[in-house]
Amino acid sequence: MQMPFAIAVQKCLSNYVTFSGRAQRSEYWWSVLFVVLVCVAAAILDNLLGITFDDDGDGPLQTLVGFAVLAPMISVAVRRLHDLDRSGWWWWIQLIPIIGFIIYLVFACTRGTEGPNRFGADPLRSGRGGGSGGQSGGPRFDPADFDDALTPSRVPNVPKD
Repeated sequence: MQMPFAIAVQKCLSNYVTFSGRAQRSEYWWSVLFVVLVCVAAAILDNLLGITFDDDGDGPLQTLVGFAVLAPMISVAVRRLHDLDRSGWWWWIQLIPIIGFIIYLVFACTRGTEGPNRFGADPLRSGRGGGSGGQSGGPRFDPADFDDALTPSRVPNVPKD
């Protein structure tokens, strides 16, 4: 079962420099959708405010958003490749014009390996830790596994001077 949109985006952004582990397809594609929507909104805002750099419409907000989401998107892409039992170095195949992007797109759309692989436990078998927590009837998604995923961060009470 797929991961909900908000949890997928939260997981992607909170693991923005985590290149280990695995990411299921829904986590990757919901994150891609989120980034596209945020970039489009930033471009529209740049144009509405009239603060574009050139006639192409690129502006400072769009540039800042692009840099802000670069690391999280690379890390979720690497974790997605790990789900296929492929090294993260395969991400660079996109540099080959046309065919490289097509190969990467096929990788991103392909179902991950079932069960644990050399990069970790199966993300479809359980929420946080992976492993064989799912029933033999196929993958499961239990929202209770993510019950604290959208709660505000906890800041310890520090005595004031």
